[in-house]
Amino acid sequence: MAEFMSIAKGWSVGAIVFRMVSAFLMGTIIGVERGIKRRGAGVKTHVLVCLGAALVMMTGEYIYLNFDGHTDIARIGAQVISGVGFLGVGTIIVTGKNQVRGLTTAAGLWACACLGLAVGIGFVEGAFITLILVMVTLKFLMKVDVWTHMYARIFDLYVEFSSIENVSEVRENLQKMDMKVCSFVVTKSRIKGEGPHAIVCIEVKNRKKRMEIIDEIRRMEGVEFLEELQ
Repeated sequence: MAEFMSIAKGWSVGAIVFRMVSAFLMGTIIGVERGIKRRGAGVKTHVLVCLGAALVMMTGEYIYLNFDGHTDIARIGAQVISGVGFLGVGTIIVTGKNQVRGLTTAAGLWACACLGLAVGIGFVEGAFITLILVMVTLKFLMKVDVWTHMYARIFDLYVEFSSIENVSEVRENLQKMDMKVCSFVVTKSRIKGEGPHAIVCIEVKNRKKRMEIIDEIRRMEGVEFLEELQ
């Protein structure tokens, strides 16, 4: 392993091949994890970002080595770090329920670019260590997110009403329950004939009663549909 790392730090055809193959593998691993979960950016996107970033970093090194060092070796790579942010923004969407989707994928693309830059300059061991930690984050910290959400005292509900008249009635009933309404944002439906919907933020005193409260709201008159936002 040490022999491979020493080759990667040098400047030869073997080093270039080793760096690019490493970037390809890292992009594939992260892309497969995102693809399995049906996210916007899959294997091809992550591989292309990682390969491109590696090539950019090696291009900076090539210019430095072949033009007597009259350039900043990190200048081109710095543009990748900021530029990939625009690509990541394209994967972030806000759904009709005001849920933000794609943040993890956008962060994954940015991390993928950084891995490519590290591999491109020959810092392969650091890139592989980071890759392991990135995969641990994507695979196992999701369970921490789920656990945190399950035991949170504050949560959001998406509620659809039969008509606009039912909104005030439901809101008054919520005020009488053993909880605090942090926010209540109502939006009219764009579809003719459908009632409005609302994003309701609720804080409960006892998180064990969370499901009971949700079921009670679901049974209220005028509530057509209710879903807890993740």
